[in-house]
Order: sequence, then C-alpha cells, then structure tokens
Amino acid sequence: MKHAQAREAAAALFNDQRNPFGAFSLGSETHHAVTIPDAVRRCRWIAVDINASAFGLYFVSPSPERARLVACFDSDYPGTAVATKFISGANGEDMVRHSRLSTAPRWWADDGAAGSRHVFQPLAWAEPTAPLAPGTNGIAFPVHADRGQCGLVVFLGSEIALTDDTLCEIHARSFALFAAVARIRPGDTGRTRSISKRELECLKLTANGNTSEEIAKLLKLSVHTANQYLTQSTQKLNAVNRNQAVAKALRLGLIE
Repeated sequence: MKHAQAREAAAALFNDQRNPFGAFSLGSETHHAVTIPDAVRRCRWIAVDINASAFGLYFVSPSPERARLVACFDSDYPGTAVATKFISGANGEDMVRHSRLSTAPRWWADDGAAGSRHVFQPLAWAEPTAPLAPGTNGIAFPVHADRGQCGLVVFLGSEIALTDDTLCEIHARSFALFAAVARIRPGDTGRTRSISKRELECLKLTANGNTSEEIAKLLKLSVHTANQYLTQSTQKLNAVNRNQAVAKALRLGLIE
C-alpha cells in the first residue's frame, strides 16, 4: 500500500469512529488496567516491545481558552520526567490540534544522528513533526476514548524499532491503554499529579482510620492544618468527601 493510500484509509476510519482499532482495542491486554500504577506497567511493556527508553501518556485538557497536553504519567512515575515538561508546554500545542483531527502518528528525530530518521521515514502511516522534546527521538500516537477524551501516548528513544505492521499493533495497544485510563479518571486528567506529599500522608492516615486530631498529632501539625490538607486533597481528587477521596486515591494507586 502506498503512503497516500495508507493515509486515506486511516482518515476514513478516523472519520467513522475516531478509533481505527476498535475491535482490537477491546480485546487488548491493556484494556482492563484498573490503577495508574498498573497502566504505567503496561505502558512499559509496550515500550520494551519497540525498544523505547521512555514513555508518557497525556490527555488534552478540555479548557476552552487554551487546550494543552496534561501528563497523566510517564516513565519516571510517580515523578515527572524532564521531557514531559517540554511536551506539556508549548512544544505540545501543535500535537493538540493534530490529535483532535487525526489519528496519524507523528515522529521526530532530534538526537543529531544521521541514521535516526531512517527508522521512521519508511512508515506509511506516520508523519514527521517538530520535536516534542529537544534532543530526543520519538513517536506520538494520537488516541481517543469513548467519552470524547483525546490525548497522546508518546515513546522516546534513540533505538526505537518499528515497521508498518508493528506500528499498527502498538497504536492499537495505545488506544486500549488510553481507554482504560480514561475510565479510571474521567474528567480528572492529570490533576492528581499536583497532590503534595503531605496531603497524601494525611489521606493515608485517614484510610488507616485516624481522625484529624490523631493525624495532627502523628505528623506534628495543628488540627486546622491537617484538616486543610485533607480538604485540599479531596478537592484535587474531585471527590465529595474524605471517604470518597480515600477511595479514589486507593484506586489510583496514590496510597496503599
């Protein structure tokens, strides 16, 4: 199949259902990820299969003023990789626009090695783009979920190995993974990343059955401050009360 034919076929599938891999995605092993740590582990499996050294999953924020990429996790989870800061910034704005209109993967090669482009250039259903993170090679897969969320699954590395056949397989697995994560945290893309260590400590102690007074004593805080940490974490998790916040934090793998 010629490059133009591959792009036309992909565009037709995208226009029909915004997911050219619907049937495959439902049967994928990544479809039933139930926690963020589990999703990270499954994304790492995909990265290993294509010899990528780093990865990240991003949602497009629904902000009407300025849509941007919001990191859900990356290969440094629970931390944040340096590359993610570039991808979530101005470097990702063009990919936001692209992901809303197409599922065609986009690649870049910016590590200074002449042979790096040769890995990606033969791929029929992939287009070059400006580097999402300087000094890196990578490929970004636009993905969509049932509730209308869209985003990217990104893989980085100087030795990524892909063919047209594996490109489709990896994209399908990325769709399935994104769909699973979107069900875990609908409408809450990325916000849990801002929860502080102290807020998580208070949530964990609440999960263990401690009262605000007991938490304050254990952490050497005032009761007011302990309550403030719990209120902030509840808001960040988009929960209605502390009990729901604890349940969400447990499900997302933020506390054990």
